[in-house]
Amino acid sequence: MKLILAIVNYDDVSAVTRALTKGGFSSTRLSTTGGFMMAGNVTVLIGVDEEKVQAVIDIVKEHSHSRKQMIPATTELNYGYYPSMPVEVTVGGATIFVVDIERFERA
Repeated sequence: MKLILAIVNYDDVSAVTRALTKGGFSSTRLSTTGGFMMAGNVTVLIGVDEEKVQAVIDIVKEHSHSRKQMIPATTELNYGYYPSMPVEVTVGGATIFVVDIERFERA
């Protein structure tokens, strides 16, 4: 058994979870914040048998899109650094981790 942790942009998570459900996969959504922009993300937890891992990854990739976003000059990027003009960054997409599950029990 594997645990897939997919960190997905908030704008994409509804499409991802709908597609997972349609594909027969159960998932749990956890609201999270992270990255240098402190943007809203959702961590989706999916437990699957090893042979279904790639199908889940394909669904997450298909429904998670990266996009360009402008960061205003008033935004602190790191260590007190404020850019002198707006900066365009790429946000979105998904970060996916696959973890071995040694033991699984329902209580």
